[in-house]
Amino acid sequence: MKITKTDFQGLFIIEPTVYNDNRGYFFESFRQDHFSEVGLNVEFKQENQSKSTRSVLRGLHYQLKYGQGKLVSCPLGEVFDVALDIRKGSPTFGQSYTTNLNDKNHLAVYISPGFAHGFCVLSEAAIFQYKCTEKYYPDDEYGISWSDKTANIQWPVNEPILTDKDMAFPQLADQDESLLPEFGV
Repeated sequence: MKITKTDFQGLFIIEPTVYNDNRGYFFESFRQDHFSEVGLNVEFKQENQSKSTRSVLRGLHYQLKYGQGKLVSCPLGEVFDVALDIRKGSPTFGQSYTTNLNDKNHLAVYISPGFAHGFCVLSEAAIFQYKCTEKYYPDDEYGISWSDKTANIQWPVNEPILTDKDMAFPQLADQDESLLPEFGV
């Protein structure tokens, strides 16, 4: 397993060692000791899975009081994954990190608390898996508009399928500053 730091503090790409043979493949999707070696001492409290169809866009979500670190992957299909840095005081505030996750490259991304996260489905259907360092608190869920002008995310879908809730999230510049996490806290 190769864990690579990105230019965003708290954001890592995980590339597993995949063993292929005539039966299929095998890889370790998580190893605590490998995470600890790069300074990621995380404890996962909840694991989620969603199945979505082409052009579904979920996000950009975050929790404030109970920030969630997330280890995300796509074991079936393909998604365009986005982590938006919304941490006040961060050198990468307002910038996004994007990558394609799929069942061919087997990549995963670890996203520290303080990022808003979302993805859209590129394949006919996709299963999205995420381990979280904190459980979900519905009263602590916030979001940033998927079409945020500051981040200027180049989503690869023309007409995304969104929930009413996701469509109603504010632009980052319009979000109440008290509802944004602090960098380094």
